[in-house]
Amino acid sequence: MTAQSHLRGLPAGPFVSPDWLAARLDDPGVVVIDTRGRVPAPGAAPASMRADFDEAHLPGAQFVDWFSDFVDVDDPVPNQLAGPARATAAAARLGIGADTVVVAYDDYHSIFAGRLWWALRAFGHDAVRVLDGGWTGWVAGGHPVSSEAVAPLGGSATGEPFVARPVEELRWMVDDVASRTPDVVLVDARSRERYAGTGGDAVGGHIPGAVNAPYVELVGEDGFLRPRAELERVFRRAGIDPAQPPARIVASCGSGISASVPLLALEVLAPGAGTRGAVYDGSWAEWSRTGRPVETGQPSLS
Repeated sequence: MTAQSHLRGLPAGPFVSPDWLAARLDDPGVVVIDTRGRVPAPGAAPASMRADFDEAHLPGAQFVDWFSDFVDVDDPVPNQLAGPARATAAAARLGIGADTVVVAYDDYHSIFAGRLWWALRAFGHDAVRVLDGGWTGWVAGGHPVSSEAVAPLGGSATGEPFVARPVEELRWMVDDVASRTPDVVLVDARSRERYAGTGGDAVGGHIPGAVNAPYVELVGEDGFLRPRAELERVFRRAGIDPAQPPARIVASCGSGISASVPLLALEVLAPGAGTRGAVYDGSWAEWSRTGRPVETGQPSLS
């Protein structure tokens, strides 16, 4: 199968529908990735949901544990993106080639699927989408699930292997954020309580100047992106006009995982805005332990 044949019909936006994916489960040029996991309350250990995957998953899906795969396990800051060599090896193990379409899903507001969407693009692989509705929407729609053991695919079904090549402008580091210019808008995806400093973090608050667009207000409990009017309301409350979004957006969160959700939503509202957006990979987990300035409270609403 050629790249042209299996890329034909791939939606331009960051999401694909359950029906779109259901029609392509047997396409060797499409690799489905289950990224289910949990980021618990501040201070608690993160949790993989590999056991849930083993019990039931989309037919043929591969599992990615975001707390070990595609992660620099030696970095003292949690969940940081792996280096190119580790990412290349992980992609090969999962069957992701240079021209593979990747569809990621989870069951928690698309935060892990969104993280993989951003991570692969940050390594130069743009043919990646998030399953709208995730696991919850897939099951609710009556689509097939499987409990069969899934072996790593290994290699690429469509030929050319994928080699991770970092796209540096998509990944910001702490010094980039600290020295950002006034034209850069920093969007914090955490809850309004954590942003304000009342959410239980050891150091409460947010990075000075950041605005707040909580991921739970962008993707519903049903797994689907919320209606356009609701998305627009969240961004307008943050001071962002979805019709004319800032040219430079950097998203952050607790430890970099849910930061991609505002970028997904912006990409739907204003194509190009989300894919241009970067993620501050260290996010609050790093910033809060550096002794840098913090702000607390919510901004006044007009």
